[in-house]
Amino acid sequence: MKLYSTVRGQGQAEQIIEKSRFIAYVSPVETKEEADAFIASIRKKHKDATHNVPAMVLGDKFQVQWASDDGEPQGTSGAPMVQLIVNEGITNVVVVVTRYFGGIKLGTGGLVRAYTSSAKLGLEAAGVCDVEEMCLLTYEIDYTYLSKLQNLASSGGLFTITDTAYTDVVRVTLCLAPEKKDEVISAVTNLSGGKAALKNQCVEFVKK
Repeated sequence: MKLYSTVRGQGQAEQIIEKSRFIAYVSPVETKEEADAFIASIRKKHKDATHNVPAMVLGDKFQVQWASDDGEPQGTSGAPMVQLIVNEGITNVVVVVTRYFGGIKLGTGGLVRAYTSSAKLGLEAAGVCDVEEMCLLTYEIDYTYLSKLQNLASSGGLFTITDTAYTDVVRVTLCLAPEKKDEVISAVTNLSGGKAALKNQCVEFVKK
């Protein structure tokens, strides 16, 4: 089940608008503290920039929305970036758009377009993905059942094998939608004649 969308990793994008240089930096974050640390790192990296405009959105329901115009006219940079992020359905993300002023004023509308388009380029560079709630089942099986399990994974569409460890037995971790858990457990039991040992089961949030 999809919980929310976020970014896969850090991203960076740059564009020149009316001789001003705009550099967007994007990072996935889980907490405001992580976001604050990322913002501080970009401000340190570009301490000679005219502006370092930050925006963050956190929470599966976009509970935390924060931005600063960092010296740009009020409402022309940070707030539009937050609005863009929310409209795109993205959360748990921080964006900083660095601007080196090129000598030509962009006006209110021009600034909004410049900052939102830069943020969008940054988000695209970071890669937008969905976070889904998945169930992980870890089994220990005899080697004789491994190929059957692999065939079931590739043909059945019930689960994927995310980890395999080879010892005196094979330890495999299956990743599946929570609603398919009973069906998968039954399938593995039938496949192994009841000999597959379920060692662990848990819920994890996976980027897909």
